[in-house]
Amino acid sequence: MKFKILDLYCGAGGSAVGLHNVGFDIVGVDILSQPNYPFEFIKGDSLEIDLDGYDAYWASPPCQAYTWAASLHRNKGKIYPDLIKKTRELLLKTNKPFVIENVIGAPIRRDLMLCGVMFGLNVIRHRHFEVHRFHVEEPFHLKHKPPILFQTKNGNVTKRSQYCSVAGHGGHGCSFKFEDWKKAMDIDWMTKKELVQAVPPAYSQYIGKYLLRALTSGYYDVDENILESVQTKLI
Repeated sequence: MKFKILDLYCGAGGSAVGLHNVGFDIVGVDILSQPNYPFEFIKGDSLEIDLDGYDAYWASPPCQAYTWAASLHRNKGKIYPDLIKKTRELLLKTNKPFVIENVIGAPIRRDLMLCGVMFGLNVIRHRHFEVHRFHVEEPFHLKHKPPILFQTKNGNVTKRSQYCSVAGHGGHGCSFKFEDWKKAMDIDWMTKKELVQAVPPAYSQYIGKYLLRALTSGYYDVDENILESVQTKLI
């Protein structure tokens, strides 16, 4: 019998594939159609979906509200949804293990930080993870390769990262080529727009091994004051 995970705000399935690689059955939920999602998919509001029948949950609420670009857009009157608190409160009621993933700066408890370099990927892509009712050891964070200096056509000297940025604007990454981005993320089924929003499957696969161990053993953390704990430990 396989354990079943509900993948909230699933996007095109970067996290789902990593969890599937560990051996979980996955059902994805997103308010937008996701034709490239590789598993069972439900189109709907992640805050309204029926949570019964699952062994654990993975949630990746929209991150735009917490990125550096959000502050610029707020000055222009654009508001992004902030769904982390509501998602956490909803999942706590299940009394089951879950993970909330988001960008650096998001209001989640920093139980774990993962970087592509930890898994031999040519992308940095730091992400924080709030992990409930089981524990995950953080891998050693290898030192990033330094940027390379090069001269532009007009004679100026600038820096370029040795890693792919995998961002809509391309950043200062080593390559702007879509094929290089897919290889850096170990994702080959998404469009460029979907890839920019994804996390590498290596992240969820790493966390999923710990989750599978906890579910198989029947042991996971119990904290009667977990909601208070979450609220006081947020940074």
